[in-house]
Amino acid sequence: MKSYNYIDEIVNFLDDKGRLKSYPAKRKRQIFALFYLATKFEADKQYTEKEVNHLLSEWHTFDDWATLRRDLYDLRFINRKPDCSVYWLEETQPTLDSLGID
Repeated sequence: MKSYNYIDEIVNFLDDKGRLKSYPAKRKRQIFALFYLATKFEADKQYTEKEVNHLLSEWHTFDDWATLRRDLYDLRFINRKPDCSVYWLEETQPTLDSLGID
């Protein structure tokens, strides 16, 4: 399996402050962007939905925290209670292999 540096893969999508300027159209680069955003969450910390939205808003400029939050959840970078009252960073993060990136 090929080794990737996710920052190198999304550098053209980051502004000078390290925020995503746009969400890549290609799924592979979207996943690299999600790896990047997952690093912004603290391990062993619980977040409200509002806090997750705020954190994501700080790290992108295209005003679509809902898509980012949903993709982070769907791919298991973060998890949540069924009622969406609490979110947290998954202890075991997905891998490129588990996400079908070769």
